[in-house]
Amino acid sequence: MHPIFRLGLANRVEMEEQPIRASGEPKGAPPYDALERPTAVIGDEVARQLGGRTRDIHLNSELSRFFQERSWPQTSKIIRAWMIWVIVLDVLTLCLNAFLLPAEIVVSMLLPAAILPPAAVTVAIFFRERRAVRLQATVLLVGVFFILLSVALVGIATGGEFYERHLTIMLFVAVTAIVIFPIPLRWAMVIGAYAVGLYLVFQLGNPDIQPGSAVAGTLFFASGIGATLVARRTATIFAHKTFLLELRDRSRLADLSDANARLELLARTDPLTGVANRRSMMERLKKCWKAAENSGGAAILMCDIDDFKCLNDSLGHAEGDRSLVKVAGIIQSSLRDDHDQVARYGGEEFLVLLPGADKHAACAVAETIRKRVEAASLPNPLSRVMPIVTVSIGVAMTIQCGRISAERLQSQADHALYFAKSQGRNQVVATAETE
Repeated sequence: MHPIFRLGLANRVEMEEQPIRASGEPKGAPPYDALERPTAVIGDEVARQLGGRTRDIHLNSELSRFFQERSWPQTSKIIRAWMIWVIVLDVLTLCLNAFLLPAEIVVSMLLPAAILPPAAVTVAIFFRERRAVRLQATVLLVGVFFILLSVALVGIATGGEFYERHLTIMLFVAVTAIVIFPIPLRWAMVIGAYAVGLYLVFQLGNPDIQPGSAVAGTLFFASGIGATLVARRTATIFAHKTFLLELRDRSRLADLSDANARLELLARTDPLTGVANRRSMMERLKKCWKAAENSGGAAILMCDIDDFKCLNDSLGHAEGDRSLVKVAGIIQSSLRDDHDQVARYGGEEFLVLLPGADKHAACAVAETIRKRVEAASLPNPLSRVMPIVTVSIGVAMTIQCGRISAERLQSQADHALYFAKSQGRNQVVATAETE
């Protein structure tokens, strides 16, 4: 591939791959391309993980970080919603007990029950914004511990039938957290350990049962917590697999988009010189005329290498191609800005579009091109002008695109080019400005 074409393609791809951050994406999220366009290393790891058994999927540190960052919005909403509902249920339970139970029992519940709302509110507020993973884990686990402790202490403070009942409710609260929270498995295991540990400690202090019964009950509930953790692990593995499949699909889609972009660029680019081809320029002319129909003018330059056939005959087609590439580069570098366009129109002919250019500006660009080509001193020993490559340029311009068609203006530039050729070549000829 020619260097000029490679440069144009690289710029196109670089422009299309600029990181974009979706609106509302949490602070600290990785760039768009880190998740949407996995690197080769990540892509290889994704393929390796998906190539094995599902139960063996285990995200490495980088993929795990990407997974947590990607799932953060959902995780945050679920945790905050759970905390709010725990507070609501805690308050509703106290209100219901106030109507159904004696006042002294309700009063004994108030102090331990008051531990839960601050803990839940703290966690809910903390998870409104993304923070360091370790800090998230610490706040969540400490908050859940105090919530479980609050539920257990309500029963202990009340005593009697409420003692074991609230310990069982505490285990239920822990199970719901393990099942609902989309958190790493090790965090869920800590919550399970909290629940089982609190249950055992408080049951051993229960005056209504024997230590053996307390241990047996703890083992029974521990098996249930263990089964819940196994289910949590299975759900986590499937979530990881879904994430890996998404990464793979996005990588394939990105590759397909790149391939389509390259094909589109190939369809619009002259493969030898790297500038636009005739088809692309015709589309550009139509767009320019439509945009400037009532508000602006334009100029067209038709540039032709003098005695190009003599160059091919004397030095060969390889040298002719080299001269075409050099001339194309000179024309490109002589344009005023990115709005000006150049295309290879024919074999040795180039069309230049100068939106908004008047006669003075168009002739200045044309003369710059002519002088720079001559100064490049590319060999053309049999040329009738001089033994180097030169160009003749026809210029046509209009002060309002709506007054004349692009095809008509191009035809005028062609006539000016032919006149330049007939007058001895290596010169710029401009038509009168069309009003």
